[in-house]
Amino acid sequence: MKILISTDIEGVAGVFHSEQVRAGNGEYERARAWMTAEANAAVQGAIAGGAEEILVNDSHGGFRNLLPDGLDERARLVLGKPRYLGMMGGLEEGCDAVFMIGYHSRSQGRGILAHTINSFAFARVFINGMELGEAGLYGALAGEMGVPVILGTGDDAFISETRDIFPGAEWVQTKVAHGQGSGVTLSPAASRRAIAAAAETAVRNLKKAVPFRIPAPIECRLQTQSSALADLFCMWPTLERVDGVTLRFTTDSMQSAVRTLNSLAAMSFMLR
Repeated sequence: MKILISTDIEGVAGVFHSEQVRAGNGEYERARAWMTAEANAAVQGAIAGGAEEILVNDSHGGFRNLLPDGLDERARLVLGKPRYLGMMGGLEEGCDAVFMIGYHSRSQGRGILAHTINSFAFARVFINGMELGEAGLYGALAGEMGVPVILGTGDDAFISETRDIFPGAEWVQTKVAHGQGSGVTLSPAASRRAIAAAAETAVRNLKKAVPFRIPAPIECRLQTQSSALADLFCMWPTLERVDGVTLRFTTDSMQSAVRTLNSLAAMSFMLR
């Protein structure tokens, strides 16, 4: 059994402020160590549950946050970008299930450090009429490949908006959000214990999980953070302008939709 552990940082216990998720300061260095430790807790639990092979995907920002020399040696690490599958990099190797560790709620949500892919560029993302954040988008990409999400960890807002699309998954609430940058958190040690226990249970109950599938064709409706961004993105000939800040496109797969969104996110740096 092979497990892909996709790790973000905003949902990690103890993380509340943007300085903790951006390289170049001491708070980030502490936070990336907590992120690595939560990944290790997931590795520990997965192996206790019967997993035979584990890939850990660094899924935050530039995908170079996890500390390789701090990672459990029983796992292999997916680092760096660009990569076609983004936060699901590693599924190319044929995995049986996905853990989402340290995830966060979608843009315009009430969770801690909530955003969707690129906080500068994207306000809201809808797929076939369903509003999704990163967990939903990438969970649907995994589901398209026949792989279920069986564990999610993060704050209460993330769990509330995501639980129903991953039936049979286990959940660990690392924090309670009181606002974009405030709330109540477990200690890192308590969070790690809870993640290890949930990971073990999730692997043991894998047969109960159901992949999250969105049937093609895929229509993506994207609301940008400004009309200037919509101007820029609609330089792409296959994108259709809906209004000042909204565009849409249709494609034949979730992988194609996610790759398009990630390409638009990269384009947005032209306006920073």
